[in-house]
Amino acid sequence: MVHETGYYDLLGVDPKASPEELKKAYRKLALKYHPDKNPNEGEKFKLISQAYEVLSNPEKRDLYDQGGEQAIKEGGMGGGSSPMDIFNMFFGGGGRMQRERKGKNVVHQLSVTLEEMYNGSTRKLGLQKNVICEKCDGYGGKKGALEKCSNCKGKGVQIRVQQIGPGMIQQTQSICAECQGQGEKFNSKDRCKNCNGHKVERKKKILEVNIDKGMKDGQRITFNGEGDQEPGLEPGDVIIVLDQKDHPVFQRQDDNLLMKMNIKLVEALCGFKKTIQTLDGRMLIITSQPGEVIEHGDIKCVQNEGMPMYRNPYEKGQLTVHFQVEFPEKHWLPEHLMFQLERLLPPREDVMITDDMEEVDLCEVDVQAQQRGYSRQAYEEDEEGPRGGVQCQTQ
Repeated sequence: MVHETGYYDLLGVDPKASPEELKKAYRKLALKYHPDKNPNEGEKFKLISQAYEVLSNPEKRDLYDQGGEQAIKEGGMGGGSSPMDIFNMFFGGGGRMQRERKGKNVVHQLSVTLEEMYNGSTRKLGLQKNVICEKCDGYGGKKGALEKCSNCKGKGVQIRVQQIGPGMIQQTQSICAECQGQGEKFNSKDRCKNCNGHKVERKKKILEVNIDKGMKDGQRITFNGEGDQEPGLEPGDVIIVLDQKDHPVFQRQDDNLLMKMNIKLVEALCGFKKTIQTLDGRMLIITSQPGEVIEHGDIKCVQNEGMPMYRNPYEKGQLTVHFQVEFPEKHWLPEHLMFQLERLLPPREDVMITDDMEEVDLCEVDVQAQQRGYSRQAYEEDEEGPRGGVQCQTQ
């Protein structure tokens, strides 16, 4: 039994969520609230990452389910990793040591259709990125003209002391605005006119994203070294995360496709021919033979008509069809013809009726009255016991 659901609520999942559901929820929220995309949502990003760190670990999750966040703290199993480490581990980034020699990875979410994942596709994605300035080769200005920043005395940071009360002072430290934390800068006349001394310039890069047949929701496509460039650092990667759109007909389950098919009662009893358009535009004919009764809720499958398997596209999963039988409306057949239909159907079961039995009538349920009864019961059951129940419509 789950005593506390705060971490589940943060990720927007049910306490019974599977590991895959947890991953999907974290992926979408982490991309949405990442500091690079939402600088003002750093606290939200931190909370989401902490929740996922606990719930993605079976031992921590079990402890949390039994005693909540307090049990995690008391058990010495609190989040030891930083939110950014969790994010980079999840998206293939790496830890602190890697970030010191390599620039940040850039993560983009790309919405794709089920047809694109079935047939394969190539999408062009335009990104703005920092590249080393061509004019100064990333130096920022005239070579040999760098001077120590007079504002911070070469430290790269500014320290401010402020009195906040009698005998109380506060010391704050911030990056020097003059040299952007470098400790040295160019005079305006020596500064590169192309990048204004920033060493990098903004340029548009077109990436061709190849979506292979059989790729799945959440799958990552990595472009190595296509991230922002910065002098002295190896460029990070651009990571594209596929986000599958909902399809009006098919649902995907691993390599299988699922769909619902509505059939009439006559088709369920006497056979049918139905057509299905596949995700690559082919038309399949689904046939049921006369006398092969299809019950409401029956599930049938067609082999090798599901999704192509990733990196083995000539092999496919199953197409699973969930049948929904539509019954005719009331009084669809005149009463005097009912006996002819009954002669064709399996015989009804005989019922023994005696004189001491009481005959009653069936009527339609009045759903609105039933809901009103439940609402009234919620207020009155403490005082007078439960009232109300299923209400029948009166003529």
